[in-house]
Parts: sequence; C-alpha cells; structure tokens
Amino acid sequence: MSSENPSSADNQQETRSSLLELDPLWVVGFVDGEGCFSVSIHRNRNARSTGGWQLHPVFHVYQHVDHREVLEALVAVFGCGRLRPKGGASSVWTYAVDSLRDLEAAVLPFFERYPPVVKADDFRAFATVVRWMRQRLHLTPEGFEQAVRLAYAMNANGRQRHRSIEEILGSSETARQAHPRATPALIV
Repeated sequence: MSSENPSSADNQQETRSSLLELDPLWVVGFVDGEGCFSVSIHRNRNARSTGGWQLHPVFHVYQHVDHREVLEALVAVFGCGRLRPKGGASSVWTYAVDSLRDLEAAVLPFFERYPPVVKADDFRAFATVVRWMRQRLHLTPEGFEQAVRLAYAMNANGRQRHRSIEEILGSSETARQAHPRATPALIV
C-alpha cells in the first residue's frame, strides 16, 4: 500500500538545494563586483624548488550572510567550491574554489566563455598561473618568477600584499638563479 501523504519520507529532499538559478551573465557581473581572482604566496619549507615559497590561487566571491543563498547557488553553477564565514565575528561569507583541478575544469572555462569586464586582466593572469601550476611550470626557476610577477600584477598591483616582490624573489635561491627578464615560452 503506497502512501498518499506528501510529507512522507519518500517525498522529502535529503539535502537543501538552492532555489536560485543564476544566469551566467548575471554571475559575471556579480563576480566583477563581489569576487576576486587571487594568487597568494606563503612560506612553505617543503617547497624547495621555489625557495621555500608556495603559490595558492583562489577564486573568491563575498556576500553578507543574509544573502548566503546566492553563494549556495554559485556552488551549483560551478559544481565545486565551499562556503565559509570570512572571519570569526564577520557577517560576510565567502564562496571559494582553490583546488587546481576544479579551477581548471570549472572556473576557467566559465569565465573564458563569459569573460569578466572589471576583472578581465586579473582573470587572465589568474588563468595563466593556474595552468602553469597544473603543468608544474611554476616549479622551474623561470616559471616561478613569472608566476610571482603575474600574481603581484593582479588586484591593483598587489597593494594588499604583506611582503614585497623583492623579498620573495630575492630570498629565493631559485629566483636568484633565474634570468631577470620574462621567459617567452611561459608568457601567454
């Protein structure tokens, strides 16, 4: 005997899904205003080929917790990423994608099909760094230097960075061995 009860367990969704379906062009405009393509650079003693520095590309979108459903809808649009509060006491939430595989498979193709306007230059640099990293080109002296230079040229020329580019490239044994000019084989 089957149940006609619409509230039965058979009719309940196991997970909450976003009711929003976002138009790709709306997503591009939203990311142009509330998003960020960034490549941070951190100390990592295990990163010997890069002089103790690690590159970390991340695609972020920020929104007040009252509009978290927009960020949840972005997870559906890209099929990857995670949500988290921006900080301990912050009312702002972040949608973030930092897996190189997800960036290359989902984020880059989306923004190549629907290019950003305001963040066009940052996206191009970001895409280049992600692809170099997937190809492991950043592990060569020339590739590491070029990736760092691209990272520092992003987001208003890296004004928010805590370390100077000279500190990273100057302290890196790899970078000291690298030729100071761009390597044509790596420039995209």
